[in-house]
Amino acid sequence: MQRVQALRKQFPMLSRLTFLNAGTDGPVATAARDAATAALAAQFDEPRWTADFETRLAEQAALRDRYARLLGCSADDVALTTSTSEGLGKVLNGMGLRTGDEVLTGEDEHPGLIGPLLAARERGVTIRTAPLAQIASAITASTTLVACSHVSWITGELADPALANTDVPVVYDGAQSAGAIPVDVAALGCAAYTGSGQKWLCGADGSGMLYLAPGFRDRVHALGASYSAFARTDAGLKSPLHTNARRHDTVALGRETVAMSLAAFDVLDGAGWNDVHARGPALGARLAEALAERGFRVAPRDATTLVAWEDPDPVAASARLVAQGIIVRDLPGTSFLRASTGAWNDEEDLERLLAAL
Repeated sequence: MQRVQALRKQFPMLSRLTFLNAGTDGPVATAARDAATAALAAQFDEPRWTADFETRLAEQAALRDRYARLLGCSADDVALTTSTSEGLGKVLNGMGLRTGDEVLTGEDEHPGLIGPLLAARERGVTIRTAPLAQIASAITASTTLVACSHVSWITGELADPALANTDVPVVYDGAQSAGAIPVDVAALGCAAYTGSGQKWLCGADGSGMLYLAPGFRDRVHALGASYSAFARTDAGLKSPLHTNARRHDTVALGRETVAMSLAAFDVLDGAGWNDVHARGPALGARLAEALAERGFRVAPRDATTLVAWEDPDPVAASARLVAQGIIVRDLPGTSFLRASTGAWNDEEDLERLLAAL
């Protein structure tokens, strides 16, 4: 309990709010705020010249290293992005999918994946859906690619683990898994894995990651390569791109964005990733059980950090809870409210939510 309280103290808002919405944006730690403020102050006090540029590059390298450690891969296999959605777009567009190709996806995917899928369909690609938990059994000889959530943003269900044994490349939307549950891209056997920095890693908006497996990397073209994608920039049209995942780095990340995300990562790292990855899902399981005992219909879920339950009017219920200082969200187009349980939450957070319902 002392470790939980020590972590909670890193997030001052938790002393006045029951915050259960890291599936959208995680809480902001004092250290993260201070790091972003210091980065902005440095740019205000000193010219944004060589030293500032070199600092940005060094901090981006540090953030890449941390993301790689989280995913269990080499830093060479990680590109820095602004979001899960950007990473998904880079892969699905960069593969050059066209008429004759088929992408298999889940039935209830997030708009961040739906957008690139719609763009692929406009190019003549066939898009087919299947239940996320049984998606591997829907693969056929016509399937070119599987692109789906690792954890459903609506229910908290995990993707079919049998995807690790398929020969078809798998691209994961890891927005609700990176930082929330253990992720080992090698064990998942995926070709690509995308994630967000602002959700379960409590970093800045506009931060994220893209893992590309070394054997898959050359299948994804770097469309609109930016300055940071180049290994050298002094040879004009002959300037070479990086040969690793860095060729897919986003156009630019602000120094304050990276500084905030680094500090937030280190807060969670200091708490211990084993504890972080165990506590969030454990709280989710307790909440789901308690809701079911009180007669709520809880959406099918796995050992993740998301809990969704039906409500007659989820929009009004969400607003009513927010007015009481309990932050959950309604899921558009569904009958569900959703709570996100992180390692920074405690049992009192769950009791306050249950009492308010």
